[in-house]
Amino acid sequence: MSEGIDTRVTPSLHPDNVKEVDGYDEQTAPYVSLAETAFSEAYIGIGQVHSAREKARTNPTWNEAQQTIHTQEFADKVFSRIARQMDGAMASLDKGIAALEAQLSAPVTSVAAQGVAVEIRSHVKALPNNKRLGFIQSALAAGDAVTVSSVLGAPSYLSGLDSGMQGALLRQWHERNSPEVAKRVRAMKGARDLITNRGGLVFAELEKAVGAPPDKAKALREAKTAAEKAFVFRDA
Repeated sequence: MSEGIDTRVTPSLHPDNVKEVDGYDEQTAPYVSLAETAFSEAYIGIGQVHSAREKARTNPTWNEAQQTIHTQEFADKVFSRIARQMDGAMASLDKGIAALEAQLSAPVTSVAAQGVAVEIRSHVKALPNNKRLGFIQSALAAGDAVTVSSVLGAPSYLSGLDSGMQGALLRQWHERNSPEVAKRVRAMKGARDLITNRGGLVFAELEKAVGAPPDKAKALREAKTAAEKAFVFRDA
């Protein structure tokens, strides 16, 4: 989803930023669409607050305090809408990433006969430490399912590996065999990072659009309410 440029709003919140994350393309776009929608909501919403503030200034019956109060009330509604979109996008991305991560770290089953698998693991374990990893990675790059599954489909110590290294190699194997899934994870993580790192800009941008910090608007509103109570008619 693309939006026009509004120079009143920081470009860091423009929805097209999502298209720049690693892994984004036509295939992965649907999986990060909620993030694009959330940024679009923020970008457009903040622009609407700027426009509301400009309109408030043209109301001859409102002084500066009233302009701030009414603009802040509108900004609060806009923020609620943005927050819902951001939270929804984050929840969806977290759920999707977790499911794909499980897929990319799933155990493998050896495709070699048991005796062959044992021989392969023994060979790998006997290799010098500085050659063991290179041997496995070469098999992985070549798509040698017999060798790779024999090593990764059994406890790591049988091949002279630690569990962390085996897990990393397993991830590489899955990514090699499922490149679209790996790309989707990268795009979804990139979109999630954008929301995490830039979501906080919404507060500053809304304050700029209102023209006053929220606590000032709150104080003005409270003073207005207190003053209006003096005009409430009460029976003697």
